[in-house]
Amino acid sequence: MEKIASFTVNHLKLKPGVYVSRKDAVGENIVTTFDLRVTTPNLEPVLNTAEVHAIEHLAATYLRNDKDISAKTIYFGPMGCRTGFYLILAGDYKSKDIINLLVDLFKFIADYEGEIPGAAAKDCGNYLDMNLPMAKYIANKYLNEVLLKVTDETLNYPQ
Repeated sequence: MEKIASFTVNHLKLKPGVYVSRKDAVGENIVTTFDLRVTTPNLEPVLNTAEVHAIEHLAATYLRNDKDISAKTIYFGPMGCRTGFYLILAGDYKSKDIINLLVDLFKFIADYEGEIPGAAAKDCGNYLDMNLPMAKYIANKYLNEVLLKVTDETLNYPQ
């Protein structure tokens, strides 16, 4: 079997950033998958499921309610390795095209107060596994260390 594209990225050189993971044609349309890398793979601790789950609920809620991006949002969810998230948008994008969106999104998460949307037994299959304080910490860290300081290195996969 051929290696899939995400397994060909050198994770020993990969830093937190915003990367285009892939672009796929769906009929006549393009769908862009973004790699929102929050931690340095194989160096920093991975994200715990509780903060990942809280970020997922908050991000999905934000994206699906944002008038400018809701119709283009296909998916937001965690990577299996727990070092970041995937964001899939309808459209042909570059990493730099979504930085303002991500700044707003991660500010929303970092500043969020109250009950996490969908954090109830009737709404979620694992509603007790959520950690809002850690989700806010991670969002603030990603916002200040990556999104507000973008460089070519944090927008393009390493060679």
